Amino acid sequence: MRINPPLSLSVLAAVLGLSPMAAVAAEERPEGFVEGSRLDLLLRNFYFNRDDRKGQSSPTGNGYSEAWAQGLIGQFESGFTQGTVGFGLDAFAMYGLKLDSGTGRSGGGGSFGMLPLNHDNRPADSYGKAGGAVKMRALDTVVKVGDVFPKTPVVHYGDSRLLPESFRGVTLENTSIDGLNLQGGRLHAMSQPDSSGMRDGFATFYAGKVDSPWVGYFGGDYRLNSNLNFSLYSSRLKDAWDQYYFGVAGNYPLSDQLSLFSGFNYYKAVDEGKKLLGELDNNIWSAKVGATYGAHTLALSHQRNNGNDDFDYLRQSDSIFLDNSIQYSDFNSPKERSWMVRYDLDMQPLGIPGLSFMTRYARGSGADYSHANSVYMRRDAAGDPLTDQRRWERDIEAKYVFQGGSLKDLSLRIRQATIRSSQFESDLEEFRLIVEYPLALL
Repeated sequence: MRINPPLSLSVLAAVLGLSPMAAVAAEERPEGFVEGSRLDLLLRNFYFNRDDRKGQSSPTGNGYSEAWAQGLIGQFESGFTQGTVGFGLDAFAMYGLKLDSGTGRSGGGGSFGMLPLNHDNRPADSYGKAGGAVKMRALDTVVKVGDVFPKTPVVHYGDSRLLPESFRGVTLENTSIDGLNLQGGRLHAMSQPDSSGMRDGFATFYAGKVDSPWVGYFGGDYRLNSNLNFSLYSSRLKDAWDQYYFGVAGNYPLSDQLSLFSGFNYYKAVDEGKKLLGELDNNIWSAKVGATYGAHTLALSHQRNNGNDDFDYLRQSDSIFLDNSIQYSDFNSPKERSWMVRYDLDMQPLGIPGLSFMTRYARGSGADYSHANSVYMRRDAAGDPLTDQRRWERDIEAKYVFQGGSLKDLSLRIRQATIRSSQFESDLEEFRLIVEYPLALL
C-alpha cells in the first residue's frame, strides 16, 4: 500500500523550514513562560491489518480488521512564569483522518481500536480531540490539573494506536532528592485512542467498562547509580482493585563491547471497596537476563501469574511493565507460565545508523480458569472452566530513522505478529506499518 501522504507532508515541512523535534529536545530550555515554550507536531500515518483465523472481533464474523489513517498530534508546552511559584500551560489538539476502512473490516468492539465506530460498526471518516492542563511549579515540585499523560507502571497512557490516550485529573511530580523521582495523581476520566470524548469512564482490557469514579496512584523511581534502578508504586481503581508494583533493573558493562543486563517486575492486585470486578488476590512477576555485544542484544525472560484471574489493567494503556507483555499477548492468564527469547540488532555499529531489527518468540502454558471469579471466568462449549490453555506469539519488527537531510527524524516502522493458541485466545496474523515525522514548530 502506498504511503504518499506522510512523505509529501514531510517534504512540505522541510520546504517551510520546520525543524525536527529531536534537535529542540536536546537543548536546555530557558526559563520563562514564553521563553521556555515549545510547540511540536507529530505526523503519524498508520496502517493496521489484523486477520483473526477463528473469526472473532469482527461484526461480520469474518475476523478481518483493516484500517489506514493519518493522524496529526499537536502539543504545546509553556515554560513557567518567574518567581518562587511559577505557572504554566500545556495544551494539545489531535486529529485523525480515515484513509481506508469499512464496515466489514472495522474491527467491531474488539481491541483493534483504530477509529471510532457508530452503532452500525461503521468507522468515522474523521475525529479529533483537544485538551489542556494548567501547571504550577514550586521548588522541585510540579502539579498539573486538567488533561494529563501519566507515565508510571500502574497508570501509564497508551500510545499504540493512531492517537494517544489521555487522562483527566491532577498529577504531581517531585525531584527534590537526587536520583529520586516521585509521582502521584488522582484521575477521574480517560480518553481512549479511538474516542473524541475527554470524559469517558474507566475500562479495563479484560473486564470492559467499570463504574469507578476515579483512579489514584503514588510511587517513585530511584536511581541508585548508573547501573541500578528501583521502582515502587501503588494504585487504586476505586471500588475495583488496589495494585502494587515493584521493579528493579540493572546494567553491568564488562567492556566497551560487552554488557550484561537484568530486570525484575512484580505486581500484586487485590479487590477494593465494592469489588466491582469480583474478589481478587493476584500476584504476577517477570524476570529477564540478557547481554549486549556490539550491535547484538539477546534476552531471555520468564513470567508467572500465580493468581486465579487474569491480571487486568486499564484499557489501551501501557500500564503493564511485564517482560512478556508484547505486541498482542500479555501472557497474564491465571496460573499461566511463559518464556520468551528476544533478539535485537542495531545497525549503527555496522555502519548503517538509524536502522534496527527485532524478533522475539514467547510461549505460554498452564492457563487455568478453574477458580476464576465470575467477571474473568472463561468456559468451553460445554460450560466448564477452561484449563491447560496454551499459546505462542512471534513478533518481527524493522525500523529506520532518517539521520539527516530534509527528512531528518522521519521514521518508518514495520511490525508483524503471528499468534496461535488453544481455545481461550485467538489465532491471528497482524501487520502494522507506521510512518512518523516529528516537527518542532516553536
